[in-house]
Amino acid sequence: MAKLSAIITTLNNAETLDACIESVKWADEIVVLDSYSTDSTVDIIKKHGCVFFQHEFMGFGPQKQMAAEKASNNWVLLLDADEEVSPELQVEIQQLFKGEPEADGYDIPRQEQLFWKMCSLWVRPNYFLRLFKKSSGGLTDMPVHAAPKVKGTVRRLKHVFYHFGERSIHQKVSKINNYSTGLVEDKIKKGKKCIPIVHFILYPPFVFLQTFVFKRNFVNGWAGFITSVTMAYYAFLKYAKLYEHQKIQKFGGTLLPPNAPDRN
Repeated sequence: MAKLSAIITTLNNAETLDACIESVKWADEIVVLDSYSTDSTVDIIKKHGCVFFQHEFMGFGPQKQMAAEKASNNWVLLLDADEEVSPELQVEIQQLFKGEPEADGYDIPRQEQLFWKMCSLWVRPNYFLRLFKKSSGGLTDMPVHAAPKVKGTVRRLKHVFYHFGERSIHQKVSKINNYSTGLVEDKIKKGKKCIPIVHFILYPPFVFLQTFVFKRNFVNGWAGFITSVTMAYYAFLKYAKLYEHQKIQKFGGTLLPPNAPDRN
């Protein structure tokens, strides 16, 4: 019978961490890598008797990869501290691990909190590769949205895990502001350019249409509408900030008065 390590990375996650750990207490091992939290995160980790490490934050991909490497088992279940395994998913994974799983990794659907409500199960879910063999792959080095990649067979599980990372509009907008800034450096490294008419005028409405209509967020009512608008705004910000970078590289401060304050 295969053994499983649940791995979690943390930084000041006291509000959600307790429930996250409780949802994987059935795993053979729980490994938590903390980035020197200053709230009660560490106390919660120790209360649950997790395998505990600390390391300064290196970026989402490298941090999660380090946590995976510290797990003693080949099979790992990757969670963020604001996520939980649903009871149905717990049973599904336990059934899978009564023997040796046939695939090298498993995509799992995620059910999101949309501000004041949970996303309807009628919405087309996003699937995330969160259950995988370390011997078959690892985390990408993306500055945000780092995800595992494996060589071999990837299959899908049926039941969801929960995400409570966007509990208010303020939190959602703050997150996409930070994420869009983080992605600029990656786009610069890849030599991507911003084409204003495409990325400013055409791309955001397409993202709204994709999110609200094709993914069926309309069934979530106004929460789904607001989510779709913020995703379109996120699409806009990623390229607006890239365009800003390009203009600063080209003009510097020459388009401003000599006494203009430093933009930083």
